[in-house]
Amino acid sequence: MTDINAKPGRSAVRASSSQVAVLGVGRIGLPVCANLVRAGHEVRAHDTRPERRAAVEQHGATWTGAAAEAVKDAAVVITVLPGSPELHALMLGSGNADDAGLLARLTSTQTWIDLTSAAPDLGAELAAAAAARSVAYLDAPLGGGVPAAHDATLTLYVGGPAAVLDQQRGLLESIAAPDRIHRMGPSGAGYLSKLLVNQVWFGQAVAVGEALLLATEGGIALDQMHRVLAMSPASSEFITQYLPALYDGDYLRTFGLGRCVEELDSVLRFAAETVVPTPLASRVAELYRSALERFGAVDGELLGIAHLEDLAGRRLRIGH
Repeated sequence: MTDINAKPGRSAVRASSSQVAVLGVGRIGLPVCANLVRAGHEVRAHDTRPERRAAVEQHGATWTGAAAEAVKDAAVVITVLPGSPELHALMLGSGNADDAGLLARLTSTQTWIDLTSAAPDLGAELAAAAAARSVAYLDAPLGGGVPAAHDATLTLYVGGPAAVLDQQRGLLESIAAPDRIHRMGPSGAGYLSKLLVNQVWFGQAVAVGEALLLATEGGIALDQMHRVLAMSPASSEFITQYLPALYDGDYLRTFGLGRCVEELDSVLRFAAETVVPTPLASRVAELYRSALERFGAVDGELLGIAHLEDLAGRRLRIGH
């Protein structure tokens, strides 16, 4: 993993420095926080895990004991949460007057940018709540994972007003590659875009795993089949860059299996409100649910392939 203290990244401030609140400083949120500090922003950070405080302070940000304290007077509020349940709980609360959620504390002078991979139906609810308070809001779920977060080369799929994105582009370029900040459409379009990217990714993973298992059943050497796939019209970044990890027993444990299922189910809920048939998405979601039942809510976004391996009674390994 990249040491974010050991490389300068894009350290120049691309816009006037701002006071930024970062809520959620896990595997992605911490390097986001560090890169914002490096870009010259004054950052206050909060996480529900107090043990994250030392890492936050090590990177020059100010730790706050409460989310409400972090967002007070912040020009920009950035949320980087595990998924939709956590995002709903933080921003909307229970829905009762006594627990209205953090969004009720934001004002028309603040901009809220959410980097969470959340569900489109929740996005609609959040957009309406933000609009009711005249809070500028962008849904901007991220892609690229932990390495891109450290290198400040994240991909952002942005939904919301173009004017708000234009205003915040300089800040976002301190955490994302400039050519990877994509405005996808109105509020909610960012959430949907990221989920659709992941839907294709998960589907491709199990399709390739299935093909490789069939190849080995037919007497084709695994490394030979991989080379052919990598040179064929079926080639992809998944096959050339990520699949080799599987051969060493690495199921890409930077993302939880339960989150894979959560995201696939979000796509299916969206599809249910349309006339678009989704037989492939439904089958992929079914397979990942079976994997979740088999392995539990552990990390590993390629565990759909592991489930196929178990059913086939063999592992896809090279050199073992």
